[in-house]
Amino acid sequence: MANTYTQVYIQAIFAIKYRKAMIHPYWKSSLLGVIGTLINDTDCKCIVANGVEDHVHCFFRLKPTLSLSKVMQTVKAKSSKWINDQEWLRTRFEWQRGYGAFSYHQSLDDKVYHYIQNQERHHQKRSFKEEYKSILNAFQIEYNEDYLFHELI
Repeated sequence: MANTYTQVYIQAIFAIKYRKAMIHPYWKSSLLGVIGTLINDTDCKCIVANGVEDHVHCFFRLKPTLSLSKVMQTVKAKSSKWINDQEWLRTRFEWQRGYGAFSYHQSLDDKVYHYIQNQERHHQKRSFKEEYKSILNAFQIEYNEDYLFHELI
């Protein structure tokens, strides 16, 4: 083929270290805007970013010349630096190592968009841990529950 044609839609999910509830409503929309901009700055296309106090979901179109891990490394590192630079928290902000990433067919992008947009409503009914395990199960991803999250001991 003479050219490369792709359309890879990714939902990425990442949590705050120890799943601490640190994202404050006062600055949450600014953080989500920064995350969207960081995704776009990698030449990917952010469709929506949203979350609640302990985790974030991003839905974006992945550029074919980039690795997902590089995009996530950039977004998580630069967004945590941005949060720490704002000095809104009394402690250092860190994202948990790792992330979940799930690919979708374009025909599902409206469904995924609305799911992410309505995170606050979803988490009135179930926890992040329940949600995340449900997604892993839906995608038939094997996991060891002992290693899903960093837990405070």
